[in-house]
Amino acid sequence: MMRQKGEHYKILVVDDESGMRELLELLLLKHGYEVESAASGATAIEAIQKEPPDLVVTDIRMQPVNGLMVLKKCKAISARTIVIMISAYASTELAVEAMNEGAYDYFPKPFNNEELLSVISNALLNRDAAQSAADCLEGPLYFGCMIGESAPMLKVYESVQRVARTGSNVVITGESGTGKELVARAIHFQSPRRDQPLVIVNCGGVPENLVESELFGYRKGAFTGASTDRQGLVEAARGGTLFLDEIGELTPILQVKLLRLVQDKTIKMVGGTREIPVDVRIISATNRDLEQMVMEKSFREDLYYRLNVLHIRVPPLRERRDDIPLLARHFLSKFTKDFGKEIHKVSSYAMDILCNYEFPGNVRELEHIIERGVAMESSRIILPDSLTLSMYRRREQERTAPDRLSAIPAEDFDLDKHLAQIELNMLQQALNQAGGVKLKAAKLLGISFRSFRYRLLKHALATEDDLKEE
Repeated sequence: MMRQKGEHYKILVVDDESGMRELLELLLLKHGYEVESAASGATAIEAIQKEPPDLVVTDIRMQPVNGLMVLKKCKAISARTIVIMISAYASTELAVEAMNEGAYDYFPKPFNNEELLSVISNALLNRDAAQSAADCLEGPLYFGCMIGESAPMLKVYESVQRVARTGSNVVITGESGTGKELVARAIHFQSPRRDQPLVIVNCGGVPENLVESELFGYRKGAFTGASTDRQGLVEAARGGTLFLDEIGELTPILQVKLLRLVQDKTIKMVGGTREIPVDVRIISATNRDLEQMVMEKSFREDLYYRLNVLHIRVPPLRERRDDIPLLARHFLSKFTKDFGKEIHKVSSYAMDILCNYEFPGNVRELEHIIERGVAMESSRIILPDSLTLSMYRRREQERTAPDRLSAIPAEDFDLDKHLAQIELNMLQQALNQAGGVKLKAAKLLGISFRSFRYRLLKHALATEDDLKEE
């Protein structure tokens, strides 16, 4: 299972300037990383030999052991460790040499904190994604860690096998939480491009004014803060696969720029004039009806047909109910290990409730339900009371007693508890509709993110660590 941003990742900071070390330490600790620091290249190599970190951020200009020597030694000790270089003496020659030796990226000082954090997060998550998919392909699970033996899922697996062998662009459709990203990973890791990068871009998760520069990169001086040339995510995917999640969120202007990439296999950096050739396969995903968007003129027809050469629909969980027990057992096994608990099964009654639930949030919702169940359960079996199925219960109540709230009950009525339950239901419904994206959920409810954050914490729907990502 891929770790979430900042969770349990160990980062080694190497710099002979104490001020820079402390700055990076504070920045990374604030975002949930475990941080170790070294004041010299020699000390860094000793630390890597003792316990290789997930990622190294190292200065280049150090004596007597410089950052390039740290990079080479690190790659010899731990090939999986990601190394990012920083230097106050930026030069093209240094950057090229660092990249040739296996550096993931190169930042001149002073650097933009948010940009550095974004590169670190993407590097770690993409590395784990590749490892996760590779592990699953070697194990008993289906393609890309997808789990299921129902007829609809077998159809998806067959489609993945056929599509993976081609080089054509693919559109994956399905409701939020169905596993569209897993399908994209499976296609990539079974394709001839499996040894090349898989770069994931959430088109709805990047601010509109940053999407273009994130995708296509930018030239030095293109805008305030652009102190050096910056490669975009499309170039980073060269030779591999570019996965565009939530493709329906792209603005008309970006649709035009993406069309150039799809048609001509070229891009133009922000502030640049040169056409840069790129060889990437594009896999797109959306929970929206792109055909309807084409009819409404909100999505370009020519782009739609060039992206939608091949199509895979991922079924919602309610269409593959036979897989619910299998998925529930898988998540139970995962979270009992994570929480160090001895919970052996989901009770028959609890499983019946799960199998009859509509799951508007699909597999992602089931995973969260089991996680909460394991966290709350004190016995060795998951009982119905440990399942948080407010929407299910509310629907049952609506079917059996539609007029229940038309009058105040004569006894045992607590207005505060009743309103709190309504608030809880609305929060969960908003999260489901927003696919777990908290900023979107807050907008759906018409409240500020700060207010939404307070309510999530109040109802124990999130922790402070969860909310650091937003």
